[in-house]
Amino acid sequence: MFLGMVYSQGANAQGVWKNLSEVSYKISKDNFGELYVPVFSDNIKKLEGKVVEADGYIIPFEGMFKPNHIILSSLPLAECFFCGSGGPETVMEVMLTNPIKYTSKRVKVKGKLTLNANDPEKLMYILKDAQLIDN
Repeated sequence: MFLGMVYSQGANAQGVWKNLSEVSYKISKDNFGELYVPVFSDNIKKLEGKVVEADGYIIPFEGMFKPNHIILSSLPLAECFFCGSGGPETVMEVMLTNPIKYTSKRVKVKGKLTLNANDPEKLMYILKDAQLIDN
């Protein structure tokens, strides 16, 4: 199942997740050794700073679920990046303005997309000032 995202310029839901998958990687080095750094396509760069809507599943990391800071996967749990076959482009951090309760059902959120290529402690896609949208 392919879940998607819609942004204010009117792209279809599947097209935006497809755009987010247009990421490549270059090898860089830091004090700990080599690491892969994302290189965002022009289509992805056009989304930065825009308000987008994302459908997906909350990833329940032990000790990491915070009602106002979640990890959202475009894929169901068994297929997500951390648990199955998906890549890092299938997940995003979501910083919510209001806390939500954990659910295993699909949720929809809306927030401002930020791209992260510099902080290896964070995911490469982050939604800020996000809100839960009723499905």
